[in-house]
Amino acid sequence: MKRRLVRVSEKKWLSHYPDQIPASLPYEKRTLPSYLAEASRTCPAKPALYFMGKTMTYKELYNEAVRLANQLEALGVQQGDRVAIMLPNTPQAVICYYGSLLAGAVVVQTNPLYVEKEIEHQLHDSGAKVMICLDILFPRVERIWKQSPLEQVIVTSIKDYLPFPKRILYPLVQKKKGAGKASISYTDYTHRFTNLLENADLRLPDVSVDPEKDLALLQYTGGTTGPAKGVMLTHYNLVANTIQAGAWMYRMREGEETTLAALPFFHVYGMTVVMNFSIMYQAKMIILPKFSPIPALKAIHKHRVTLFPGTPTMYIGLIHEPSLRNYKVSSIKACLSGSAPLPLEVQERFEALSGGRLVEGYGLTETSPVVISSPIWGKRKQGSIGLPWPDTEVSVLSPKTGEPAASGEIGEIMVKGPQVMKGYWNQPEETASVFQDGWLLTGDMGYQDEDGYFYIVDRKKDMIIAGGFNIYPREIEEVLYEHAAIQEAAVIGIPDHYRGETVKAFIVLKENQRLSAEEVEMFCRKHLAAYKVPTHYEFKQELPKTMVGKVLRRVLAEEEMRKAEDEETAR
Repeated sequence: MKRRLVRVSEKKWLSHYPDQIPASLPYEKRTLPSYLAEASRTCPAKPALYFMGKTMTYKELYNEAVRLANQLEALGVQQGDRVAIMLPNTPQAVICYYGSLLAGAVVVQTNPLYVEKEIEHQLHDSGAKVMICLDILFPRVERIWKQSPLEQVIVTSIKDYLPFPKRILYPLVQKKKGAGKASISYTDYTHRFTNLLENADLRLPDVSVDPEKDLALLQYTGGTTGPAKGVMLTHYNLVANTIQAGAWMYRMREGEETTLAALPFFHVYGMTVVMNFSIMYQAKMIILPKFSPIPALKAIHKHRVTLFPGTPTMYIGLIHEPSLRNYKVSSIKACLSGSAPLPLEVQERFEALSGGRLVEGYGLTETSPVVISSPIWGKRKQGSIGLPWPDTEVSVLSPKTGEPAASGEIGEIMVKGPQVMKGYWNQPEETASVFQDGWLLTGDMGYQDEDGYFYIVDRKKDMIIAGGFNIYPREIEEVLYEHAAIQEAAVIGIPDHYRGETVKAFIVLKENQRLSAEEVEMFCRKHLAAYKVPTHYEFKQELPKTMVGKVLRRVLAEEEMRKAEDEETAR
């Protein structure tokens, strides 16, 4: 029987909003690249980004995006076609994102850490015609090209946007580090990024995009019961969430801020609160291709960074860096932490060091991604993920009644708002399963207190969040089952003081088989992105199961918790 859901009219959280944050916002019916075009007109000479010594103005950035859009059209990309981008944080990542959107294409962000199997699935599912990747990643793409729908591949290099003499020295430095050089034959189907842009003009493709109807992004997220799904996000979804972010960070001033771009742009969190926010509010982005404490501290110190969205792992890395005292971090005004729970001691220590505010947020790929956050300059509650953002309705579905839960009652969190996705790409049944009477069921269990502050108590899905990356146990288990010596496998997340959580695998071997943890790890590294590879292995005679044979991950997690408590007592 279909559950009946009563619309929630009372928004208790609004009484705890700072006076500067309105309950509702005006949302412009605009495309994402229109904000870059506006910045190019109003502040053409203002620095848009800084990358390893190279500064690019808003005018230069927009022109590069237009040139790429022009060349994508010449390569046959039409409105609505998908363009896959597999790049770390670089100027090219920003150019390709906005250039693809200017061409009317749908961006498919592809994690540069993916192995061939993961890339192939994403390309097949999205139907991407063009891939833009880094030269050192090209061999992975080349190996699966014939099995994919790809028609064209555009290749770029880190050195393409380095200043002189770094551009000349970069290959030598890489060779000294032992990094291999990819052998690439440029053809009618394989193109050098810099050559394409040099031969392009500044003519925009003639496309007409409806911000509310047309997709801007297919952002892939793993599932616990099947392969990764493409989340369909429109220009309006992403613009709305960025405008909400600006309202929440109301002390940030347009044209005056400097953002540390340490979160990866290929993750929807970094895409919205770093890249899109910076472009919309004409901030300067200090781009780091990979987070590391010392480069981050140097960037904050040198460029007087005012906004630093990140993950708990990043803030932990900074506060424990021995050379921290050599750098000034007092320029920071605000930090939004996401992707994993933020420990209170980390929050308090970082705020004491910087003088800025560090708050935790909550969201999903399906919500562009932010739904809830603690007020940056307002009342916070320990353990709470905060208050819903403007125009965002959040409720808790009671498992007992199928109605909105009472204060303090634990149930599944569900949301409505302008940032909520259209659905899953080519998966209407999956889409229908997560929507109920217009509400998105998040799969996360939590509760709301009497003041309207929300709390997460458990994850309905078995997702593991390690260092900000979402990891799904079933995907790892399926790889383990492919090993000839393994009979059964179960994967859970266990606490980790640095990554938040890390992956542990429990393995039952087939009779008369022998296998070491090192051998299993080597096997996993061949089939999984590095961040998904388990860091702990335990061999068991059997796994705890239900009467029907389903493995009880909960029991394994409880066993690990007891072990941790015993070790703590012993210490």
